[in-house]
Amino acid sequence: MKRYINKLIIACCAITFFACSEDTMDDINKNVNDPTDVASSLIISDVMTSSAFSVTGSDLAFYSSCYVEHNVGIYNQMYNAEIRSNEPSSSTTYNNSWGAIYQNLLNLKTIIDKCSEEGSENGNFHTLGIAQTLMAYNLAILTDVMGDVPYTEALQPGVIFTPTLDSQESIYTEIFNLLDAATANMAKETTFPVLGKQDFLYAGDAASIDNWIKFANGLKARYTMRLSHLSPNYDQVITYANASFTSASEECKYLYNGTTTKSPFQTFFDDRDYFGASQSMHDKLTARNDPRDAIFFQPYPGKEEIVFAPNGTPDQAQGVYGISAISSLTAPTFLMSYHEVEFLKAEAYARQDKMDEAKAALKNGITAAFEKENVGLTAEEAETYYEDEVVPKLTTKAETLKEIMIQKYLAFFEEESVEAYNDIRRMKAMGENFIQLDNSLKYPLRFTYGSDDVTTNENVRNAYGDGSYVYTENVWWAGGSR
Repeated sequence: MKRYINKLIIACCAITFFACSEDTMDDINKNVNDPTDVASSLIISDVMTSSAFSVTGSDLAFYSSCYVEHNVGIYNQMYNAEIRSNEPSSSTTYNNSWGAIYQNLLNLKTIIDKCSEEGSENGNFHTLGIAQTLMAYNLAILTDVMGDVPYTEALQPGVIFTPTLDSQESIYTEIFNLLDAATANMAKETTFPVLGKQDFLYAGDAASIDNWIKFANGLKARYTMRLSHLSPNYDQVITYANASFTSASEECKYLYNGTTTKSPFQTFFDDRDYFGASQSMHDKLTARNDPRDAIFFQPYPGKEEIVFAPNGTPDQAQGVYGISAISSLTAPTFLMSYHEVEFLKAEAYARQDKMDEAKAALKNGITAAFEKENVGLTAEEAETYYEDEVVPKLTTKAETLKEIMIQKYLAFFEEESVEAYNDIRRMKAMGENFIQLDNSLKYPLRFTYGSDDVTTNENVRNAYGDGSYVYTENVWWAGGSR
């Protein structure tokens, strides 16, 4: 009997052990650090960070700053871009940004699906609207610099491996559809909690949704103006801009603490040291007795004087030329600034011959640019500059429009260089040479596709060719065909 009981105990233990082992084996291939279902509030934080650091403040901005002459490329890849050797036409040049944007778009599609009807977070209207806003933002950056890109058939990993390219015209329709849906969704009531600390761009409290709506309207103003060569609608630009930011406290920017998070341009200097202070930028400032000239530049560390780099013909040398003085580890990345909104209004008013309104908006834009945290001038200094140096130039419609665009260009130094690049190409398409560029070498009209898809997607590879098209083919909104 005792032997039987012992055998029974052993058998029960074996059964128990076997059952526990099966449970363990069921879980053994699960990666608990890679969950299959993540709350949208967590995904969207990553997208905000990536949009700021890996897209807006990425290679797209660094190369743009060379092309628009905010900086001069003085070493390695940036020097090659400066002298138009290989970099502007190579598919590897912008590949990191290409990949980051598509990862953002994929993550945002996941959020949109989760927060839409039949999704697990149906009714989470505010997060849905924020995701749609960021989707439009990332998509616009992609198509603005690269033209036709994969979109409709993209964002389906494992389903479509070689998506075709959508036309820029159709992508712009989608951008406005996204922004219209975003503002409508963010105006709805929701029972879902606010993003709180997961909102890395705004405070994340109940009131912050108003700023997200203003950001979306600001983007509508930006993109409506972008299409002004093809279909000008300046009344609509003004309407959208008036529904956007009313002060710098509302603008959309990513802040860095300088330790765990660091500003892209300063990080790029610390890691690479590829930029020199731009001679043409310096000349534009000194021609206007602009007090920002003394703030924008500084000598190279250890040097006593600022040596400005000649645009297009610098020596390939580090430690010689001056550098930007407004870069710092805490300098913000602007997704959209208040001063941009005011300059959009100023341009729209000027093109309609509404000069009083144009001048008022211009003054607001200059003042906001002077007061940027990494510039640090005062409203009083902006007033003096505006009255003494700017007003005398506002003699005709053409001269007023020219000064508006120059002031916008100066205000965009250096972290908003992608928008300066877009403005310059739009103005060239409209026959306006308001921003004088000193580099006489051929100007890149667009950026190349990323090598990841040039090498794996025949549709992208065919569109890329040998890369020389970047010097000959405008994007659609600048008068091109793709």
